[in-house]
Amino acid sequence: MGAAEKYQDAGRVCLDRAYEYAGSVYSGEIVACRYIQLAVGRWFDDLKNGHKRGLTFDENAAAEFFRFTAKYCRHYQGEFAGQVIDFSPWQCFGLANIFGWLREDGTRRFRTIYEEVARKNGKTTKLAAVGTQLVAGDSEPGAKVYCAATKRDQAREIFDSIAMMAKQDRSLRKAMKPQRNNIQSETRNSPSSRVELLSADYDTLDGLNVHGALVDELHAHRDSGVWDVLESARGARRQPIMWAITTAGKNHNSFCYEQRAYAIKVLEGSVDNDAFFALIYTLDEGDDWTDEAVWIKSNPNLGVSVSLSDMREQCMKAKEMPTARVEFLTKRLNIWVYGETAWMNMERWNGCRDESFNEVVCWDPDQPSELDGMTCHGGIDLASVEDLSAFSLDFKLPDGRHNFICRAYLPEDAFNKRMQKGGELKALYQKFKDEGVLVITPGARCDYDFIERDILAACTRFDLREIGFDRFNSSQLVTNMLEQDVPMVQMGQGTGSISAPMKEMLRLTLGNEVRHNNALLSFAMSNVVANINAAGDIKYDKSKVSEKIDPACAAIMALGRSMVVDDNEQITDIESLIGFG
Repeated sequence: MGAAEKYQDAGRVCLDRAYEYAGSVYSGEIVACRYIQLAVGRWFDDLKNGHKRGLTFDENAAAEFFRFTAKYCRHYQGEFAGQVIDFSPWQCFGLANIFGWLREDGTRRFRTIYEEVARKNGKTTKLAAVGTQLVAGDSEPGAKVYCAATKRDQAREIFDSIAMMAKQDRSLRKAMKPQRNNIQSETRNSPSSRVELLSADYDTLDGLNVHGALVDELHAHRDSGVWDVLESARGARRQPIMWAITTAGKNHNSFCYEQRAYAIKVLEGSVDNDAFFALIYTLDEGDDWTDEAVWIKSNPNLGVSVSLSDMREQCMKAKEMPTARVEFLTKRLNIWVYGETAWMNMERWNGCRDESFNEVVCWDPDQPSELDGMTCHGGIDLASVEDLSAFSLDFKLPDGRHNFICRAYLPEDAFNKRMQKGGELKALYQKFKDEGVLVITPGARCDYDFIERDILAACTRFDLREIGFDRFNSSQLVTNMLEQDVPMVQMGQGTGSISAPMKEMLRLTLGNEVRHNNALLSFAMSNVVANINAAGDIKYDKSKVSEKIDPACAAIMALGRSMVVDDNEQITDIESLIGFG
């Protein structure tokens, strides 16, 4: 087979894959979510009725894209580096739609693409091939293709991929000249063209002339700023493409989620927009996310670029750790969740309870305790004077476990209000009081003298190295303690200070390296909600919970001081505990 026939054949092969994929989804042979079924149904309906709206599916136009990528685009990293890109059937389906459907004037039908798919499904490689074709093979003089994201580093991912792809082919190396922030392209079909970086942190977003815009991880965009600028700058082009590709996120009020909602309306047919194309690979409502039979709905490249064994390992971790569950659901199953989630694995936490350990005697100076004289670190959470405050201590036991004890303090008026409400919480708070882990102070405001007394007693009884306190919620109590040489240390409440000890607390719990016997502390742990940012850092969020978490916060702060002060303490990845990573 000659070179020309070879590339002609590549176009036919990819088109056949597109047809076969659509047919297999339609018949149910390929497991797909409702949104992909709708996209396939739209394809078949348009093949039958699209001509009535002036639409034509031009196989040669689609094949031309596939011929270009087969001839020039090669993998640039990993085990397949240097090999021609071989698009999977689901990719062929999407690409055939985007490059094959034409309007009456012969230009491309689709101008806006919204694509949502789980991580590791080859989105960067595919978009690098698309960007290369748009700038070097699309017969668009002076084509400007922008790689866009919220930050330059993220925008560089696709940009650098295009540059590396160009280096893999001799012809592209001659035509495309990568610079630091742009790639100049001089080809017969697309002279004076270039690829440029674009992000929200650039000095200016003016003067654009968009032939192609590849917008990565749209869920991370705080607003529509970058998108709006790109959209307004494509009016001078014959057939511009705005292509957003993303994984799911956590902000249901974001611009990305708004685009997603619009995409679903187009797929469902409630909005008529022949210029808008959408593919959303996710689970259906009611699917069991632990059932690997449905994972292909979010991972169409399962078994190709997505490892089934890796998915199984990540799923096991997600079952163990609520915070890891958010990452698994959003990034590996492409499910939109909220940014906060239950944090502690209470089954494991309760498994660390040691009923033979009598914590109450630790707060009674007249009774001996096995912890007497031991080194410990403390945390104090001083809420408003009308609410719950807590003092926690973390002891490192000879066997390596962390022994947590805690005492909380509540004004009498606040306690009585809880008793008047009745219900299960009435009995629970009465139990905390009776067991001595909840101290009721007289009056309407918390009497900090009770807390000071316990702190001073702990300094006398134990080798108390440090007590962390919230620098933004300090009080006369802190001043009084400092005047008596109590080692009080300011501790922020943001992710920079809280994320590491929260992750370590969970790691210790999962490894059965915690000992406790305090019902109030366990109650507080069950109430903690973790707020997770885009970088995977976590912190507790008191505004997201309906019940008190102060004792848990104080325990986390105590562990945080232990981690900082003890030079021998090594923070271990949670994944290593369970055997992953």
